[in-house]
Amino acid sequence: MKKLEYICRVMEMEESYLELSTLLAAVKEAVAESFPLPVWVKAEISSWSPRANGHCYLTLSESRGGKLIAESRAMIWSWKYLTLKRAFERETGQQLQAGITVLVQVRVNYSELYGVSLYIENIDPAFTVGEKALEKKRIIERLQKDGYMDMQKELALPRIPYRLAVITSKTAAGYQDFRNHLTGNPEGYVFDLRLFEASMQGADAPKSISRAIAEAAKEGADAILILRGGGSETDLSCFDDEGLAIAIAECEVPVVTAIGHDKDVHIADMVASQSVKTPTALADLFLDIYRDEDALIEALQGRISNAAARKISALELALKGLDAKVQRSVSTRLSDMLRRAETAASRVGLAVTRRIGAVEAALQRAAGRVSRGLLRKYSDTAKLSEAALHRIRFAAASRYSLAVSDLALREARITATDPRNILSLGYVLVTGKDNKVLKTVNRVAKGDRIGVRFSDGSLTAKVDEVYTEKVDIQKVNIA
Repeated sequence: MKKLEYICRVMEMEESYLELSTLLAAVKEAVAESFPLPVWVKAEISSWSPRANGHCYLTLSESRGGKLIAESRAMIWSWKYLTLKRAFERETGQQLQAGITVLVQVRVNYSELYGVSLYIENIDPAFTVGEKALEKKRIIERLQKDGYMDMQKELALPRIPYRLAVITSKTAAGYQDFRNHLTGNPEGYVFDLRLFEASMQGADAPKSISRAIAEAAKEGADAILILRGGGSETDLSCFDDEGLAIAIAECEVPVVTAIGHDKDVHIADMVASQSVKTPTALADLFLDIYRDEDALIEALQGRISNAAARKISALELALKGLDAKVQRSVSTRLSDMLRRAETAASRVGLAVTRRIGAVEAALQRAAGRVSRGLLRKYSDTAKLSEAALHRIRFAAASRYSLAVSDLALREARITATDPRNILSLGYVLVTGKDNKVLKTVNRVAKGDRIGVRFSDGSLTAKVDEVYTEKVDIQKVNIA
């Protein structure tokens, strides 16, 4: 500095000039005398360029009113760069890069060729994030280390969350918005809402909210909702409290938070099971669960309907096949029965004819013998009168007639039992689902299919109702 003042006085007296190198050497000396020790400088990193050799070159700048008012080259030597970068990112939780404002400790250097350069020797991470942000980061680290950050994430909301415990202030506008949006849903979904009032800002808020969480958990809520509208950073700082975060994490009921605005992320949000930003978004979270369940039920109903329709179609086809099979079986069975009946009737007719012929022959032979015996008996005695002979002949004829009548009656009975004659009288032959002839209603149930045989054909039918003998007595026309 003194050298620079001396040069200036010489120039005034001699009215001469300086070599550029002389002037810059004097400036370098002045800079060195003015900044013998490193100084702390607040600036924005406007450019950032790490090099392969380990050094990092950057540009520090200052703007005011959107206008650049100062700028300087800066450098971090390789032996400091990684240490400073890791410490900054560990403490702040963000990358050291262009676009952020930092508080750096620099050593001022001036070169006649390159001008002023700032060698960065230290960076203060607390300045960048603020003391509260730094403390918030430390709390998060402790919670992560102790496992609190993931405890709520392991809890899932019930499939249909119905009992909702809301922790907030009764007069909060956000609570009214939430309640109106949730209960006024167009689908008509119903929820059991219960309010647990708590202080939502100030020093007492963390303990007040923690007590409300414990009370809500005892009441058997399906979910606990912490609701707080926007506010200043100071108003919302209670939601970064470590004790409140632990109370949320240790709660055995899923906790959902809706705190502040979109730009706010609090520790309470981080440890909660889920987090949304607005009261309406909180209401939509639960409404969407119900809507998804509705959609699932509708999809299942469609699948069940389609499956039932396919099953019914398959059963109808199978039933038609069984009907045809039953009809064929019944028809075959009836035809076989008719053939057997016809054969039996034919055999019976032949047997009866032969029997009648035999009886008639026997009667004739017997009558002849009787007549001859009587004639011989009475002719020998000559006492048999014409009237007596006539009575004997009449008695023989009567006996013969009685025998013929008895045979005719037996033939009529056999003919009457012929199945074909019975069917021709209007009667029918009914077979059940087992293809056996039905003789009682006790073997038939409503919905069974039966076969009906007439004298001129057959049909199948479905039983609509079964009536007992007592019920039939009370009915004029069952059909």
